[in-house]
Amino acid sequence: MTHSPYPVLLDACVLYPARLRDLLMHLGLCGLYQPKWTVDIHEEWKRNLLINRSDLTVEQLNRVQMLMDRALPDANVIGYDLLIPSINLIDKNDRHVLAAAIQANAEIIVTYNLKDFPADYLSTFGIEAFHPDDFVSDIIDLNHAISLQSINNLRNSLKKPPLTIEEFLASLSQIGMAKTVKALESYKFML
Repeated sequence: MTHSPYPVLLDACVLYPARLRDLLMHLGLCGLYQPKWTVDIHEEWKRNLLINRSDLTVEQLNRVQMLMDRALPDANVIGYDLLIPSINLIDKNDRHVLAAAIQANAEIIVTYNLKDFPADYLSTFGIEAFHPDDFVSDIIDLNHAISLQSINNLRNSLKKPPLTIEEFLASLSQIGMAKTVKALESYKFML
């Protein structure tokens, strides 16, 4: 019996850091979960990255988006716009994220902004917000072999510059992934 991975909505803030975006993509591509996003979410992370990184161009980020969409053609959520007005979040700019999660039948939103997605309110939709560190460390805990192979593939794909395992783990620490790093420390020889 094959199982279909569960849909998970990725907020723009977790697609902003390249290392985390790559990690989430690799884990999704190997079937550990089903990444979901929207055109609006893509536009948000790209816009913020261009504001903060003058070394990047619109063309480069559009290419990243195109590659993501090509790799996971079912990831793009559509038809959520009509749900937005009925959603009541503290930050009105986050309503589209919850609307997309509902439309995608996602039970999880992965975000750094947990305060913007109150657990009590999300639970009325059968959805939880997870910090990316909790989400990834849970995936590793539940699926050691596949997740470690996926992370090994990611690290080995890094060529400019290539990273030692210590440098790779340090790069994850820099983006708030302490639990993930701790989980991976035990498996350094496999990465």
